[in-house]
Amino acid sequence: MALMITDQCINCDVCEPECPNEAISQGAEIYVIDPARCTECVGHFATPQCREVCPVDCIPVDPDHVEAPAELQLKYAGLMATKPAAETVG
Repeated sequence: MALMITDQCINCDVCEPECPNEAISQGAEIYVIDPARCTECVGHFATPQCREVCPVDCIPVDPDHVEAPAELQLKYAGLMATKPAAETVG
């Protein structure tokens, strides 16, 4: 399942930097979550980090993007496969 941000969002800016998949961005009025990038932190953390830091509890599961844990793991693997390799300093 992907998560979503409701209109209760106060634009406090704490969720965006916590997302390891860079799925959160500023929308027209509130922050938004890209369901193609949201894995609910599967592969990174035990719990969704945006929900951990949200002061108003406005990040529920998106009923339009229901995914099983195995699907989230596959999405995570796909995102990591397309991520550019970190440059090494030598």
